[in-house]
Amino acid sequence: MNMKPLADRVIVKPTPAEEKTKGGLIVPDTAKEKPVIGEVIAIGPGKITDDGKKITPEVRVGDKILYGKYSGTEVTVEGEEYLIMREADIFAIV
Repeated sequence: MNMKPLADRVIVKPTPAEEKTKGGLIVPDTAKEKPVIGEVIAIGPGKITDDGKKITPEVRVGDKILYGKYSGTEVTVEGEEYLIMREADIFAIV
């Protein structure tokens, strides 16, 4: 992947949705939940404040994160699906 996010944006690779329930039932595509856990693939240099100071991101490449169900913008690059979101949309590092 050859993408570099700008400012406080983060590129995330979502974890795949569950194919089976804990009881062994197969979940059809129409009933699958959107993933809310992913891995950070790339991060931007950080947000610039109004007075010109740079705020460095708290997440690092490789971190597993928890984010909002409908956060970010979905993009497909070289057949792989990614999310581009602001660091503020990330709830926690898992």
